[in-house]
Amino acid sequence: MTAVPFIPFEEGEALLGWIGLTDALAAGHNLPKAEIGDTFLYRGSDTLLSRSAWIDGLGIAVKTATIFPNNPSASKPVVNGGVNLYSDTDGTLEAIVDFHLVTKWKTAGDSITAARRLARPDSRNILIVGAGTVGRSLHDAYSAAFPNAQFTVWNRTTKNAELMAAERPTLSVATDLEQAVRNADIVTSATMSTQPLIKGEWLQAGQHIDLIGAYRPDMREVDDAALQRSRIFVDSLDTTVGHIGEVKIPTEAGAI
Repeated sequence: MTAVPFIPFEEGEALLGWIGLTDALAAGHNLPKAEIGDTFLYRGSDTLLSRSAWIDGLGIAVKTATIFPNNPSASKPVVNGGVNLYSDTDGTLEAIVDFHLVTKWKTAGDSITAARRLARPDSRNILIVGAGTVGRSLHDAYSAAFPNAQFTVWNRTTKNAELMAAERPTLSVATDLEQAVRNADIVTSATMSTQPLIKGEWLQAGQHIDLIGAYRPDMREVDDAALQRSRIFVDSLDTTVGHIGEVKIPTEAGAI
């Protein structure tokens, strides 16, 4: 039996660039619509998520992720998992991809794929809400897409924002979320909040608000007013409408 290739983080990352990736993601949206299936299992705040996608003519991917929010107290990553790729022709396992490689590049890649099309190209002030692993990826990605921008990070625990900024000389720390949102051209948010952090009354005309964190039906990062004031775009109707709290909660309440 032929060994199934494993694509490790370092090897995969050496082959990737943010702008090229967004072009590839955009091309993917022109392929036949993916059949998508999600499975969620919960234990308190812990989550097991399995997402399967099949694009006819391209192939099958299955991503399984565990999200354990308390892991940092044991110096372990919050998110872990694995990604398997299967042949579209015969269903055989073709490759196993490092989970953190996919999480970094696909998550932030989706964000800047949208921002390159929806945000003002002259955006100069970008606020990152959340100083975790995804927040760092967003800084990398948005720096490539908006190379002349100034970046600020806000985090509920300021110390973590300061640690992130210490690693990245071009990044400053915000302590007042409201003022930081008001000053931003782009706000990109990657938190695990179950209560809205960003309020609609803070938003300015022409801002681009990029919401990433809500993956469960009880999670949301902005309030109803923010959604009511916005034109709303999603990357996939199949994985957002009726599924994530950011859309599900205000829809069921009749707010949007």
